[in-house]
Amino acid sequence: MRRIGWAVVAVLGLVSLARAGVLDLPRPFELDRVNRGLAGRLVDHTHNHGADHRIWSEALGEKRDLYVYLPPGYDPCKRYPLLLWLHGLTQDEKCFLNDGVGPIDRAVRDGRLPPLIVAAPDGSIGGVGSYFNACSGFLNTPVAGRYEDFLMQDVWDFLMTHYSIRPEPEAHAVAGVSMGGGAAFHTAIKYQDRFKTVLGFCPLLNLRWVDRQGHYLSKFDPNNWGWRTDFGNGRELLGCYFHCLAVRQGRLVDPLYGHDNPDTLALVSRDNPIEMLDAYDVRDGQLNMYIAYVGKHDEINVDTQVESFLYHAHERGLHVTTDFNPLGHHNKPGVLPMLPRALAWIGDKLAPYAPQ
Repeated sequence: MRRIGWAVVAVLGLVSLARAGVLDLPRPFELDRVNRGLAGRLVDHTHNHGADHRIWSEALGEKRDLYVYLPPGYDPCKRYPLLLWLHGLTQDEKCFLNDGVGPIDRAVRDGRLPPLIVAAPDGSIGGVGSYFNACSGFLNTPVAGRYEDFLMQDVWDFLMTHYSIRPEPEAHAVAGVSMGGGAAFHTAIKYQDRFKTVLGFCPLLNLRWVDRQGHYLSKFDPNNWGWRTDFGNGRELLGCYFHCLAVRQGRLVDPLYGHDNPDTLALVSRDNPIEMLDAYDVRDGQLNMYIAYVGKHDEINVDTQVESFLYHAHERGLHVTTDFNPLGHHNKPGVLPMLPRALAWIGDKLAPYAPQ
């Protein structure tokens, strides 16, 4: 019993340290290891590797982490296409270091992607991604702060000032995973003067999906489609990982909008990608859109959000390229098989703007 008791104390201690960000320790040699395996180069604007190279965010009033990938033979006298890479709910910029930069570098080396610049900022609330910490969704919200302004003012201006990037919207793409995928669509729809191409992996595209009985976990049926009007039930179950890690309404809503905020519905509706198609009167050909998603095994029912978005996009006459993994889950193994095809699709869109 004594050993079990100490084990419980140790686990609880580790959880507490993880929640506080104490275990998010600098890894000074990790960046060198990653760069040794790349044909291009990952530039450190973070405090993850022993020194503080973070950029200043006027919108958030603090320093923030950012990774920038430069292609092989990067020449500041030439101009390159840009891809913004936005992370998901429990992640931060380190997911690009661990899982994103390698496939992108291989796609550049193999010619599926043209030489391009890729930027991966940290949109986690508090600056540490974990199961216990939320993502801002790169939105401006009353509780989390001005993360949209961080992305589209601070990060954007830093990139345009410090790197050689083509100015045309056709040369700019934005991509994201899960909550970051929804953020990518929100960003592309709202800032069509800056982006022409958007890609989402398992993206959250209809934050107000419920059926007519008010159930979120039901599958998409155009004849049984309602709209969520109440975000006050923080205990409502939206999904579950490993049969034990529950995702509840309050985890997504409260860190952004607060509990029982009377303006939550209006704010969610304002930033909801499916509703933004109408609000910004998106027409066919204005945006190149690509969605890669998984089937009925999606742990938080994002396939239903995607399919309702696709249905409404079709109603508006919009073309959306899709990829579908029917047996996948809402996780890295579910997404990775679709990544090469998605990068090749982006490559076709950005290739005309790459340096010759």
